[in-house]
Amino acid sequence: MRVFLGITGASGAPYAARLLEALAAAEAEVGVCASGAGVEVLATELYGDPDLARGDVLARLVSPHGAAVTVYEPNDWRSPYASGSARVDAYVLCPCSMGTLGTIASGAMDNLIHRAASVAIKEGRKLVLMPRETPLSAIHLENMLRLRRAGAVILFLAPGFYHRPQSIGDLVDFVVARALDQLGLENALAPRWGQP
Repeated sequence: MRVFLGITGASGAPYAARLLEALAAAEAEVGVCASGAGVEVLATELYGDPDLARGDVLARLVSPHGAAVTVYEPNDWRSPYASGSARVDAYVLCPCSMGTLGTIASGAMDNLIHRAASVAIKEGRKLVLMPRETPLSAIHLENMLRLRRAGAVILFLAPGFYHRPQSIGDLVDFVVARALDQLGLENALAPRWGQP
């Protein structure tokens, strides 16, 4: 499976890191692109230092996963993810800021993340947007509805509690498991409803 993972400037870096880990474990080929704000959030939430250099942050994020993960710069319009002619199975934006969501909903494309999402929509491919922001304005809700009607899945970074989580990792795994379900990837990251 070939997956694009866009990381934008909303809180939720642990979800992105765990999703990348799970995709690599499932032997997916993953293209990662992080916005400038996305890198700052990764640096802050994962590594405790918002001043880490972009290259250092992304190297720390992807190096444990080897050659199956490739990093693309936001202005890399030659990336295979910028074209509908490339064979890509799914596109995930995790976390997805409301600014990114609004840009995609408007049809604008300022960077590779926006373009990849636009390609997913126009080609009728799986697009999973994972926002976290709350509360939501009417503009946010209208943009999400517009994207849902265009075929995107809106999967909030909102964990459940019926599986009785014992750690933050359990909460993260709950949401990542739902994302993997959307991609059609088998997983046992969190118990399913009705399971002990």
